Amino acid sequence: MVDSGHDNDIICHHCAGPLTKTLIGSAVGGTASAFIGFNHVMPIVRKWIKGPMWLHFLVGAPPVIVLSSACAGLAGGTVPALAQLASSSYQAAVLSSQPPQAGENHKMHKSTASSL
Repeated sequence: MVDSGHDNDIICHHCAGPLTKTLIGSAVGGTASAFIGFNHVMPIVRKWIKGPMWLHFLVGAPPVIVLSSACAGLAGGTVPALAQLASSSYQAAVLSSQPPQAGENHKMHKSTASSL
């Protein structure tokens, strides 16, 4: 197997695991959504479910885990891909709306005249 690039060879200094933009985005998205999810979901669960704290955790954890997984996937892959798509689409639109420069226009006329 050939290693095509050394730019992706970033490793964690704590665990020596590989770090990519996707993994970092997934970790940030998952951590942030878990923190926000528990802060918003658990008071609602405590209000509606009466009983010991382990029961609150048992009822409230699954929705937070699903939310964290979804946000980790969005932060790790979907959002960066959409940002890249929007950026490249904008660049293509800007470049296509500009008139060709004088040198390029002259070359284009020359090549069409010579091919006739």
